[in-house]
Amino acid sequence: MSGKGSNSVKVRHYNERFVLDAIRRLKEASKSDLARAAHLTPAAVADIVDGLEQAGFVKQVGKRFGQRGSPSILYRLAPERIYSVGIKIGRRALEAVLVDFAGEVRARASHEYRYPDPDLVRRAGNTSLANFEALVDGLDDASIVGVGIASPYFLGGWSEELGFPDDLGDRWEAIDLMTFFATPPKVPVFIENDATSAALAELVQGAGARFHDFMHISIDTFVGGGLVQSGKVHTGPHGNSAALGPLPVSPSSLDSVAAKPARYQSLLHRASIYVLVNHLKSRGIEIVRVRELDPMPPGAREPLFEWIEDCANALVEAIIAITSVIDIEAIVLDSILPRSIHLELLAKVQNQFNRVSAIGIVAPEIVPGQFGPEASPIGAAMLPFSALLAPDSSVLMIGKDRTKLLGSLSALAGQAERAG
Repeated sequence: MSGKGSNSVKVRHYNERFVLDAIRRLKEASKSDLARAAHLTPAAVADIVDGLEQAGFVKQVGKRFGQRGSPSILYRLAPERIYSVGIKIGRRALEAVLVDFAGEVRARASHEYRYPDPDLVRRAGNTSLANFEALVDGLDDASIVGVGIASPYFLGGWSEELGFPDDLGDRWEAIDLMTFFATPPKVPVFIENDATSAALAELVQGAGARFHDFMHISIDTFVGGGLVQSGKVHTGPHGNSAALGPLPVSPSSLDSVAAKPARYQSLLHRASIYVLVNHLKSRGIEIVRVRELDPMPPGAREPLFEWIEDCANALVEAIIAITSVIDIEAIVLDSILPRSIHLELLAKVQNQFNRVSAIGIVAPEIVPGQFGPEASPIGAAMLPFSALLAPDSSVLMIGKDRTKLLGSLSALAGQAERAG
């Protein structure tokens, strides 16, 4: 904070956020644990924790025995006090979740469509928001503190591959997502790319506990990525870092993929769900959603395996390219596939990568993501909480301008009391 000006109130708010972020990362902690993690005096931490407990944002969850002196009281984030909504606008469905302060999903909604018509998407999102508001209104002293919206860039693009109306891209270009849905009054809205949001979900609630430097790869209708370094999601100056779709890879071996007179193909045209759907269709197996692969339709096993093989080969090429440029600990691979199929794909990628002699790179661990189809909406719901928890605006997200940070939790508690 040096050189930026400060006062005791600002320092208190900063330290309050630091303590809350430490509780989130540690899951449960004593005041002594938090003093060490936040590099604050025990007296300062005790004052902050007591205030947050009184306001209902942290709670005691028991004691730790077996150490010298008196047993230590353990604290956790209190889930019941505040909630966040995460909405993913997908190319084939809208997914929404209501998440409590501890990061648990309390309610979810899914609305499928053939293509993302803006009017249909708006109605679906507003229905989910209204249902979530009604649920939270029925709880004592609870409130929704933010709405996060995750959406692919170029949402209406690639109409030829997906059979979308030609004017869909232009219609979405004219829409301001900040005011698109009927969000509760004075509740801030946060916007982020869907793949970046999925990476944030892993950072906050998943692989971030083990890795501070990783690339998250999302196999959705189209492939996407999110880059995490030093415990921060890097979005870049245009918000488009880790846009893996255009990454060049060798041509597909699938006979369902139209051959093109080019030396390379985009990763998007090999490691995406729409490629799988088209390949199955070429074998006479008509599916609209990948969940229709569980249970496996008759005759689908062989073409599915062909796609897994081709997709894995493309992903291995991409991973070598990624790790040649960026030094990371892990690749976190997730998808909207049924979990058993996703784990087959993961195993194939791991095996293929281990067979490649990639000299000059430090091989990353290749691990599964934890959230599947809910990664993006959960990550979107983390955006408001990140603004509340982060000691400053750059702790979890680096890149383009963010919406303004929320106030301190103490101030939020005071607002709720005055409203009551």
